[in-house]
Amino acid sequence: MAKRWYVVHAYSGYEKKVATSLKERVALHQMEESFGDILVPTEEVVEMRGGQKRKSERKFFPGYVLVQMELNDDTWHLVKDTPRVMGFIGGKGDQPAPITEKEAEAILRRVDDSIEKPKPKTIFEPGEMVRVTDGPFNDFNGVVEEVNYDKNRLRVAVLIFGRSTPVELEFSQVEKT
Repeated sequence: MAKRWYVVHAYSGYEKKVATSLKERVALHQMEESFGDILVPTEEVVEMRGGQKRKSERKFFPGYVLVQMELNDDTWHLVKDTPRVMGFIGGKGDQPAPITEKEAEAILRRVDDSIEKPKPKTIFEPGEMVRVTDGPFNDFNGVVEEVNYDKNRLRVAVLIFGRSTPVELEFSQVEKT
């Protein structure tokens, strides 16, 4: 039987602890053959704090752990009986449904992509209103015209003397209104 990916609902904030406990329990019960990866899907995000770039980790499915396993009574009970596990997502209580291979690949790709290139913590969209918090245009409001995630910069149309003027700013110089 092939291993499939299942989504396990864990207490929020305990995802990593649940993943660690599951790995320990799998080893303790010598069930390594029935299990594959056990992971908490996270991505690395970058934010500016006090003028410094800080990297942090953000879970993109808080409260969930992905488990690759062959589903049978033993594996089901091992996961269900792990502390801080509320159950499986999808399917019926005693017969959980795996996520599709396509969904699993998309999640794993997102995890890999974030390792190579961390995402900014705040996402800006063209047309969105922002307030300038730093620089010569401090306290001005404007509309985002263009976002460049590679350079962490955006072009904002700021109203100066009744005229819309495009201004290049860093992410750290603006906040959402």
